[in-house]
Amino acid sequence: MESLKIKRAIISVSDKTGLLSLARALNGAGVEIVSTGGTAKTLIECGVDVTKVSDYTGFPEIMGGRVKTLHPKIHGGILSRRTKEDIKEMADNQIEPIDMVVINLYPFEQTVAGEGVTEEEAVENIDIGGPCMIRAAAKNFRHVAVVTDPADYAAVIEALEGGIPLEERRRLSYKAFAKTSAYDAAIHRYLSQIKPSGKSASKEDAPDKFNLDYKKIAAMRYGENPHQTAALYAKYHDTVYTGKNQLQGKELSYNNIVDVSAAMELAREFDKPCAVIIKHTNPCGVAVDDDQTAAYLKALECDPVSAFGGIIAFNRPLEGSTAKEISKLFAEAIIAPDYDEKALTVLKKKKNLRIIKPEDFSLEEEHIIKNVVGGLLVQSPDNVTLDEKTLKVVSKRKPTDEEMDAMKFAWTVAKHVKSNAIVYARDGRTVGVGAGQMSRIDSAKIAGGKAQSSIKGCVMSSDAFFPFRDGIDAAGKAGITAVIQPGGSVRDDEVIEAADEYGMAMVFTGIRHFRH
Repeated sequence: MESLKIKRAIISVSDKTGLLSLARALNGAGVEIVSTGGTAKTLIECGVDVTKVSDYTGFPEIMGGRVKTLHPKIHGGILSRRTKEDIKEMADNQIEPIDMVVINLYPFEQTVAGEGVTEEEAVENIDIGGPCMIRAAAKNFRHVAVVTDPADYAAVIEALEGGIPLEERRRLSYKAFAKTSAYDAAIHRYLSQIKPSGKSASKEDAPDKFNLDYKKIAAMRYGENPHQTAALYAKYHDTVYTGKNQLQGKELSYNNIVDVSAAMELAREFDKPCAVIIKHTNPCGVAVDDDQTAAYLKALECDPVSAFGGIIAFNRPLEGSTAKEISKLFAEAIIAPDYDEKALTVLKKKKNLRIIKPEDFSLEEEHIIKNVVGGLLVQSPDNVTLDEKTLKVVSKRKPTDEEMDAMKFAWTVAKHVKSNAIVYARDGRTVGVGAGQMSRIDSAKIAGGKAQSSIKGCVMSSDAFFPFRDGIDAAGKAGITAVIQPGGSVRDDEVIEAADEYGMAMVFTGIRHFRH
């Protein structure tokens, strides 16, 4: 049987988008509608002919509506294969075939996303009968059409007269199983959440199973390289990478998206107006200043060569004066919470410049996921903040207030630099960044070599401890006055001794920030 003529449908929906149009079309095609609870009430009030499920099964809805469709007349009608044997059993048990199931589920995810939701409220929004009917109909797609998305109503209405083709029923079945799978994953995530990261993270904090539910929102032209296939999947529809959040410019590439994400993550770390320039996920310039344009110019000064073709992020609405300065540089993309009219007028003169305005600049990922051969590594985000009360001054000289402010800034930037990471900074601006080297001393040398101005008087931040004193020697000879690092090396005493020899202040955080 290639096309299925619909004679009887069961409808039970929480999302009533398009419901009346579908129900009226079914009535008009002579289809008997069986419906439950609030759906039946809505349809009856709108003049649609409906048989209540309790009248259809001869059994009342009980337990406050928890049990209403879990009945042989419902599931037998859905699961029947229409063979002679099944037809006889249906007749013997007064079961009629059900040709279409139109279901969407209790809004569990929307419920648990609300503030102050109790576990009891969450549990009451776990649908039971709906997933059972969806799975039954999806399994029996050769004889039943299952519709779980209001976006498919129009196609169903159009196909009523001629019958719903088998391939369309197969597509709807695939979509239905994706729906129930995502629904179960959302429930599992809620009931077994990975706990927030902290200094005392425990291996027991991670759940025994980890389920993903991401929807494809864009097919990429290619991946990191032209010979690699890629697509963008997102949990949230308001992700910064959707077309509605891009005000202008070419389609974002795979690498653009990676860099945009890195830029936004760093920019929102700061309370003061901030400018971040990212190249290949590493910051090549970061600065904070009460004046946004000044912040951008300071960030650019750190490494103007690497900034060419980079991604620029701001944590405040972009101003016209800043946009004028940006227009002098070739950039791949700009991301900011908003843009004033003057800024847009200036930036839109560069037709290929991608201008991104996320609906939610504070949007964060719940997990960091990395592919490895044969599996996934999953961790909580590195969102720990620096608590000055836990900092330990280990050098003979204590840092000045200015040095401490500069070290806190450098420490924040270093969180976002690939390991091994070294950041030289002063007065709320990066002066040199050394990233992604196999040895820490090489990162220190690169940071010094990248500097466009003298690093004398700067502070230094390291993402992890110094295994040898050579990094301190290089910094001390270059004029670094203070160092912030986690500490914890077996050679800490040697490292501290080196700092004292150069009259440097050294602070231990006890917090490592490897970024691989």
